[in-house]
Amino acid sequence: MLTYKNHSEKLHLIKEGVVSLKSNVEYFIDTIIKNSHLNAFNHVFADESLQQAQVIQEKIKNGSHGKLAGCVIAVKDVLHLKGELTTCSSNILRNFKSIYTATAVQKLIDEDAIIIGKTNCDEFAMGSSNENSAFGFVRNPVDIDRVPGGSSGGSAAAVAAGLCDVSLGTDTGGSIRQPAAFCGVIGVKPTYGRVSRYGLTAFASSFDSIGPFSNNLYDAALVLEVIAGKDDNDSTSSDFQVPPYSKELIHTKEIKIGIPKEYFGEGLQHDIRAAIEKIISKLKADEFEVIELSLPHTEFTIAAYYLLTTAEASSNLARYDGTRYGYRTENFDSLLSMYKKTRSEGFGKEVKRRIMLGTYVLSAGYYDAYYRKAQKVRRLIKNDFDEAFKKVDVIITPTTPTTAFKIGEKSNDPLQMYLSDIYTT
Repeated sequence: MLTYKNHSEKLHLIKEGVVSLKSNVEYFIDTIIKNSHLNAFNHVFADESLQQAQVIQEKIKNGSHGKLAGCVIAVKDVLHLKGELTTCSSNILRNFKSIYTATAVQKLIDEDAIIIGKTNCDEFAMGSSNENSAFGFVRNPVDIDRVPGGSSGGSAAAVAAGLCDVSLGTDTGGSIRQPAAFCGVIGVKPTYGRVSRYGLTAFASSFDSIGPFSNNLYDAALVLEVIAGKDDNDSTSSDFQVPPYSKELIHTKEIKIGIPKEYFGEGLQHDIRAAIEKIISKLKADEFEVIELSLPHTEFTIAAYYLLTTAEASSNLARYDGTRYGYRTENFDSLLSMYKKTRSEGFGKEVKRRIMLGTYVLSAGYYDAYYRKAQKVRRLIKNDFDEAFKKVDVIITPTTPTTAFKIGEKSNDPLQMYLSDIYTT
């Protein structure tokens, strides 16, 4: 087994001939097979990865390699890769092959990363436990009786179990941050628009973001550095210059740190509160300025988030009707019957729940009462953060109200499951 602290060290070892890239990829493939009980992957590209390893090894040898040369990366199964299955962990797309590659994934490939497979996730990225997958639930590598979090549970579990160097996940309301916390890895949800969403299967288009998981800060920064940037295929992508994140990990300037009082109420598990208070005490001992803040509209975040995202989801998922691609029911006697049966048979329980809620929110009698009000609340929440960042540089919060819960513990209680996102929506 080759050990290294980050990609920079791994690349150096390959250049020095300490190990071949092919043997490193073989190790990851063997480790994925040995840990198949985790169910972290929907699809593994073993042959393709080994072929790429040989090509990239030669590029490293002659000095023509990219900055991610040999970095073994898994991508969440909602991101498109041309010629490969993109199922979104749903029966409705179980046999669907992508006809193009997502911009974020293509940028990894262009810098000589090796895409080793597609990771399991909650169906259409809707969930907080990775129990809503047509391919079965994912186990947490830290404790296999517990969930890894969701919706990017497979991506977090793959990194935590050492099945790849880095993985990509997506975050709509906590789907990178919560699994990262549950699995004990680093997860970065970039600012909306920092990374192109082109080639990401949409859940809620005005919320969705793509970001990395890793076991070290350098690799997370390096991958974000690669995938960020303006993309003409995504009009919402930011044209702000991409900083060299991997070279800016050490700051010498004084940093003011904010602690929002609303995030430390009765619902926060004692162990998490104690861990954060310990970190805050250390920061104070290191002479950082720590300021208590107020984010007064915090109590409305969950309600506003689920009203808005389900509304967007009901629109985005209307395209899966059996006429163009994906699953189509075999037994129907009319076009309407085909639509109904295809969607009823193809979608899982949680996806159908959110489609119905979103359709209700957008209906003529309730649009103003729910959707429009939720949009106004979203603006108030943004204003809270804008005001807070006038006073501080960084805000420290819990990621989740509890540690990883047992598999099946909340699967029949949607409200409790939704409250897992209270600090990340």
